[in-house]
Order: sequence, then C-alpha cells, then structure tokens
Amino acid sequence: MTPITSPTHANDMFCYGIYTASHVVNRAYTPHLAPLGLTYPQYITLTLLWERDCQKVTDLAGQLRMGTNTLTPLLKRLEGQGYITRNRGKKDGREIVVALTEIGRELQKNAPAITACMIEGTGLTQSELDKLQHLLLRVCSGLSDEA
Repeated sequence: MTPITSPTHANDMFCYGIYTASHVVNRAYTPHLAPLGLTYPQYITLTLLWERDCQKVTDLAGQLRMGTNTLTPLLKRLEGQGYITRNRGKKDGREIVVALTEIGRELQKNAPAITACMIEGTGLTQSELDKLQHLLLRVCSGLSDEA
C-alpha cells in the first residue's frame, strides 16, 4: 500500500477540491432553481422531503449535516413560500415535524430535468458519477467518525 503524503499546495489537497466543487455545484444549480424561487440548500432539503415526507427537524438536520439553528431559518423561508408546513409533534410537543404542502410536492416534477442538466454538465459517465458518490460518502463517513 502506498503511504499517504501530506500535500503542500491547495490544488493537491482533497479538502480544497471538495470546497471548490461544492461552490461550483451550488452556482451551477442557481439558474435552474431561481425560476422556482429556491436556493440550492432549500432544493436539497425538499429533495429529502420528497423521499420521505413528514420528518422531524432534527432528522432533516442530521441528514443535511447541519445544526437545527442553521436549518430553521431555511425552513421558515420554505414555509413562507408555501412549500412546507412546520407543526409540533403529536407525541412530543417539543418536536417540530416538517411536511410538504401540495405546492411543495408539485415542485418535484421539476427535479428530473434539473438533475439531467446537472449530470450532463459534469461531463462524467454514470459509472464515474457512481464512483464519485461512493467516495464522497466514504469521506463523510470517515470524517464524521473523527468528529
């Protein structure tokens, strides 16, 4: 096994690559999401709700790997736009449950076209995208264990 070396230049550091890629992806989504009145973090949050509606704020925050104090303002904006509702949990009144509205569900119809544009824009094959996703999940898993 080849030993891992510590790079000295930003372009050689995996963290720099992830950081810049994140910003590029975020900007690339903007023209697709702006007509819907969404930001990239709002879109990702809606994507999680499209997969599983009626989630606790704490569960969404965990999936997004952000604090509830960061997620709450984002959810308030989505609620103000009429895409979600936030209600107290029935079993535990301290919990806040986020649910899609009909309008929020309707937005999902735009997702396949947006995803197709983004995939095409990468210039990667499906195999390369699958490999990249697998590696990114490993990075997140490995670093989460250290935190």
